Amino acid sequence: MTEMRMLPARLHENISRVFLGKPEVVKLALVTLLADGHLLLEDVPGVGKTLLAKAIAKSLDCTFHRIQFTPDLLPSDLLGTSIYRPATGEFVFQPGPIFAQVILADEINRATPRTQSALLEAMSERTVSLDGLTRTLASPFLVLATQNPFEFEGTYPLPESQLDRFLLRTSIGYPDRQAERALLLEHRAGEPVEHLQSVLKAEDVIRIQAIVREIKVSEALADYILDIIEATREHPQVSLGVSTRGALALYRASQAMAYLSGRDYAIPEDVRQLALPVMGHRLLIKQWNPAEREGIIRTIDEELLNRIPVPG
Repeated sequence: MTEMRMLPARLHENISRVFLGKPEVVKLALVTLLADGHLLLEDVPGVGKTLLAKAIAKSLDCTFHRIQFTPDLLPSDLLGTSIYRPATGEFVFQPGPIFAQVILADEINRATPRTQSALLEAMSERTVSLDGLTRTLASPFLVLATQNPFEFEGTYPLPESQLDRFLLRTSIGYPDRQAERALLLEHRAGEPVEHLQSVLKAEDVIRIQAIVREIKVSEALADYILDIIEATREHPQVSLGVSTRGALALYRASQAMAYLSGRDYAIPEDVRQLALPVMGHRLLIKQWNPAEREGIIRTIDEELLNRIPVPG
């Protein structure tokens, strides 16, 4: 058990070798992985969204595919297709890039809704249905999606049903001066992430995910989570509050945060730290524009956490 506790710390350290100056972002990514969810990285270009996703994939001894989402990407390009073999007179299924354990869906909002929806079953059910057959995806299965929230020309905003499949959403922001200086110096010899070695095997991830699901969450803390979720549905600035899937996401993410903190039980601080990353992309605001949305959501999050009593 002690060795299993040390593995996430080794993973955090390995990723931080190339993804500099953002330990909290790395921690949220690990929460997503250990809670068996998917992560949406949303920020301006050039701050390291793709780098973080590649660093996670490189650190895991898992199959990895990067999919560049474009307007002409078709569902079959993602899922695969059956090809006729004249020599045998049979159709042979050729799996698409979705058949990997770690998926980097780069610029996911560049693809059409038809292609975006092809991800829904895979992300939620961990299966792909084609040609009348249901094929199970390998475990673990992690989708790391990136998008730029400020450039809307030629994009297809993700619908609420798609956003709800992501356990967490986070942004990265610009690094501080010291981290950016170190990044410049390290890149003189090439791209460091390409030389990153794996530190966790697929079976390690699966075992840790099973342990995380056993992390204790008291009834009082479960009620605290539900109080927060229900408050989003009643807030005057919110037209669509957090779903039941969102409540479960906050519950599971809190278990993962507790595990990363070295505890076998969750506490209110775990919930408070994760409320914004879990709920932010699930709230539909009544009146907003792109420049104001994040500020409004942060204000709502702070208001709810300050108003709702914390269990003892």
